[in-house]
Amino acid sequence: MAAFTVRLSDETVSKLDHLAEKVDRSRSYVAAQAIEDYVAREEWQLAEIEAGLNEADRGEFASETDLADIVAKYVKPALGR
Repeated sequence: MAAFTVRLSDETVSKLDHLAEKVDRSRSYVAAQAIEDYVAREEWQLAEIEAGLNEADRGEFASETDLADIVAKYVKPALGR
């Protein structure tokens, strides 16, 4: 396991300490967990973006009907029209 230094504002350190106290963990544990969560989320998001770009490069797009079905699922028609 590696250790390194991170510079944070006093306000962020205070919030980190408060969270650590609330969950009964050390500042180091909470900071490490936050970094691990961030890295996992960013890896996932970048992989999804790359997969989407690869699909677009292959010409794999939704049809107009597919898009209309999705919009209709989430957007209700305005009343009185």
